[in-house]
Amino acid sequence: MQRNNDKLVMIADDDPDIVDVLQCIVEEEGYRVITTSNEATTEDVRKHMPDLLLLDRWMLNTNGLTICQILKGDSATRHIPILMLTASGDIHQLAKNAGADEFMEKPFDMNTLLQKIEELVWLFFFIEVIL
Repeated sequence: MQRNNDKLVMIADDDPDIVDVLQCIVEEEGYRVITTSNEATTEDVRKHMPDLLLLDRWMLNTNGLTICQILKGDSATRHIPILMLTASGDIHQLAKNAGADEFMEKPFDMNTLLQKIEELVWLFFFIEVIL
């Protein structure tokens, strides 16, 4: 998809296999992709200002819910959509309370994931344009 070439998706997960699969699939849709993990996530988001953050709930030494709360509490990053990913079944309320814009349980359907990515990226793009 040509129209996604200027959109940057950041993947934050400590599982290299998950990162590789997600990166491949998201790049195939035409998005630019960068990856991060663990404690570096908040700094990397502030540095790169992605159009979307795919955030794992559980990373080594890091809780994605905490990262989400930090980013959504910061006026410089609160506009960045966050899609939380987790193998935990209790994510719905936890992600909502942390400020995540969307969530998905692992394993997830790749077509559904790509649809959610596109919806969030373009919704937030249009909101920024209007505001």
